[in-house]
Amino acid sequence: MLVPVKAFAEAKARLSPVLSPTERERLARWSAERVIAAAGEAPVYVACDDDGVAQWATEHGASVLWHPGVGLNAAVTNSVADLRAIGVQHVVVAHGDLPRAAQLVSVAEKDTITLVPDGAGDGTNVLSLPTAVQFQFAYGASSFQRHLAHAFTTGVAVAVRRDSLLCLDIDVPADLTHPLVQEVLPAWLPTNLANPNSPPR
Repeated sequence: MLVPVKAFAEAKARLSPVLSPTERERLARWSAERVIAAAGEAPVYVACDDDGVAQWATEHGASVLWHPGVGLNAAVTNSVADLRAIGVQHVVVAHGDLPRAAQLVSVAEKDTITLVPDGAGDGTNVLSLPTAVQFQFAYGASSFQRHLAHAFTTGVAVAVRRDSLLCLDIDVPADLTHPLVQEVLPAWLPTNLANPNSPPR
C-alpha cells in the first residue's frame, strides 16, 4: 500500500477556522496512523518529502519513498515506479486523511484499476492499480472524474467502488461533523461533540 503524506505541520490548513495548528498536526498524525493500520499485514510505503514524516513512517513500520519538491502527483507517480522496480505488481494508493479506513487491501482487484471516490464524487480517496499501468495521477479538485476518464484509456478493466466508509475524508470543518466521523474522532479533539470543551452548536 502506498500512502502519500505531506508534512504534518502543513496539513489540513482548511481546518484552521476550527482547529489550532497543533490540533491540525495532531489530527493529521492520528488519521494517517489509522490508514497505515488499515493496511493490515500488507507492506506500507509512505511517499513524503519531510524528515518528520519519514521518521514517523519508519516508527510505524512503513518504508519511506523520498520524493522532495515534486508535488503530490509526481510523488505518487514516482513512488509507483519505485514499487514496480522492486517487483511490486499491484498497489493501493490511499490518502492519509481517511478516518474510517479499514481493510484497504480489499480494494485491490487483479488486473483492474479500482477507484473509490469521496462522498461528493469529486476527489479520489483510494486508487488501486497494477503498477505496470502508466497511469496519469491527477489529484486535486475533480480528480475522480479525471482519474476515471484516464483509466478507461489504459485498456485495463476499470471498477468504481462506492464505499460508505472509505468515501469519508477530513478536508474541511464540515467533515468533522459527519456522524460516522464523529464516532471515531479522538476524545481530545475540540470538534468531537463528546468533548466537554467542544464549541456549542
